[in-house]
Amino acid sequence: MKFGTSGLRGLSADLKGRASVVYATAFGQYLLESGHAQTGDLVMLGRDFRDSSPAIGATCALALTALGFRVADCGTVPTPALAFYGSRNKAASLMITGSHIPADRNGIKFYRPDGEIDKADEAAIFDLAVKLENSLPAEPMAGEAKVEDRSGDCARAFMARNAGILSKNALSGRRIGVYQHSSVARDMLVQLLSHYGAEAIALGRSETFIPVDTEAVSAKTVALLKDWAQSLTLDALVSADGDGDRPLVTDENGLPLRGDLLGLITANLLNAGTVVTPVTSNSGIEAAGAFAVTRTRVGSPFVIAGMQEAILAGKDRVMGFEANGGLLTGSNFAVNGRTLEALPTRDCFLPILAVLALAAAQKKPLSVIAASYNLPIAAADRLENFPVETSAKLMAYLRALPENLADFLKPIGSPCAQSDIDGLRVTLADRRIIHFRPSGNAPEMRCYVEAETEHAASQLLEAGLSRIRQWAGQN
Repeated sequence: MKFGTSGLRGLSADLKGRASVVYATAFGQYLLESGHAQTGDLVMLGRDFRDSSPAIGATCALALTALGFRVADCGTVPTPALAFYGSRNKAASLMITGSHIPADRNGIKFYRPDGEIDKADEAAIFDLAVKLENSLPAEPMAGEAKVEDRSGDCARAFMARNAGILSKNALSGRRIGVYQHSSVARDMLVQLLSHYGAEAIALGRSETFIPVDTEAVSAKTVALLKDWAQSLTLDALVSADGDGDRPLVTDENGLPLRGDLLGLITANLLNAGTVVTPVTSNSGIEAAGAFAVTRTRVGSPFVIAGMQEAILAGKDRVMGFEANGGLLTGSNFAVNGRTLEALPTRDCFLPILAVLALAAAQKKPLSVIAASYNLPIAAADRLENFPVETSAKLMAYLRALPENLADFLKPIGSPCAQSDIDGLRVTLADRRIIHFRPSGNAPEMRCYVEAETEHAASQLLEAGLSRIRQWAGQN
């Protein structure tokens, strides 16, 4: 088991067994020892639609009740809904999800009563888990925990939060496809868009789990979205990843919009004062809005830490977003005559509503709106099933000597500047950008690029991925 950029990840077969007992127990003990909770307190449980999630959730419930906690089952709900409901009830929570990664893997996201755990919490929970490995019985826990059903209350609370962000009928007359696949956000998205007057068309519902990565949308998924957009004459298509914390929005042609563009549009809607975003987000963001920008490492814990630092420094209207589109609010915001409570965890709903509302208000196609921001063209993709050891070896080689990096990039361009905040982000002599970064939660190697044109960005991305493959094959 391993903590990644956000939460614990591992093979589903392992998590269904003793590992979920170990980590749920470690989390519960940490809550008690750190003073974040006491015996008898409520802990919320949510899950995605993976086949393994119900069993993992049931085991976690047993482990938590064995420590004296009461457990509430919030059902299959989006992660931001669970986090919001837990915060409202001052209760810790666990979300059983592997987000966008393949179905043979799964994970657990942990929340204290006051929000998502940070890196220090992760380290403490991991240390407790290591100790528990040697003290807990080898046999899996038997029986069934007594749990309260809070699924309806959780969903209603989150729906109410989102139902007042826009004005009534803000999306009236818009035809919006909802690619439902196996996301836990699928039904709520249809309900919410319909609430605002849109004609929401449910598409592609699947009872088999389909991993959708909103930061690197597969060519197969893009082809599907393009076909729907054209055949159904849609104004946009929306979707989310498996646990509903990362948005996917396409223009009227079915082409996905960059997640950081969604974040930028939302920042303008909220009139943000400070935006916290990872180094992987588009380099044009600083010049595209009337707000201060702080760059961090990749992962919601780092964005949250950056937001907290801004708030402690006296900043207001603080929010953050990641290149995958997941949006976080560190401050309360005044929106549509009401207060939108802070939700410092990734959320797909707010950015989806912000982008669709802008297109409806301006009565312009989303492709035109996206082009009007004049951001550098960015692209990203990943090499799946790429051994973690190989990723580490490659990064060590690139960082060891300047000549190593120059030799590696020789077929692509000459490096003139670099950033080591997270992975290795290199600015080439012709101002193109290429960024190599091992995934923090899966055996994947990611590549991010920026260039002046879509063709140039596509070429640079393919060249970067090809160079990684070549190096791995030789080493």
